[in-house]
Amino acid sequence: MGRRNYLIEGVSGTGKSSVWKELRRRGYQAVNGDRELAYQGDPETGEPTDGFTHENHIWRIDKVKALVADQGEAVTFFCGGSRNFARFIGLFDGVFVLEVDLATLHRRLATRPEDEWGGKPAERELITRLHRTREDLPKDGIVIDATAPIAQVVDEIVRHSEADSPLS
Repeated sequence: MGRRNYLIEGVSGTGKSSVWKELRRRGYQAVNGDRELAYQGDPETGEPTDGFTHENHIWRIDKVKALVADQGEAVTFFCGGSRNFARFIGLFDGVFVLEVDLATLHRRLATRPEDEWGGKPAERELITRLHRTREDLPKDGIVIDATAPIAQVVDEIVRHSEADSPLS
């Protein structure tokens, strides 16, 4: 994928999928981890599990490693959340954590249909707790204010990733 690889994380509703779409629209290599890498499994062992739970939403580590090892693009962005990120975060050149205020988060989640994660009241309560505790987020990522319009959010991510480039 990329000679430089970046993870874009955040609790549900902070805009990871919107960032992915905008990066792709601009011609960047971007992976939607929730669609391309995720499955239900044990975060420690990787063994598949039945049913859907937030705690078991993990990424295929072998696939992450293979994508990072492919140096065909200058930069690749991996967008999405994973409960096993600690097992592969060291592969990335940088991490961005999208953040929004609680009112924005609630407003965004209110528009989700019930069959999408965050669309049910119990899921919204969990997301609100995770927003408050930050327990599911990388600790050392660059915080990006995702309340701004999506073009500005992506501009900020790209600016940081270019500043990190050995070519700049």
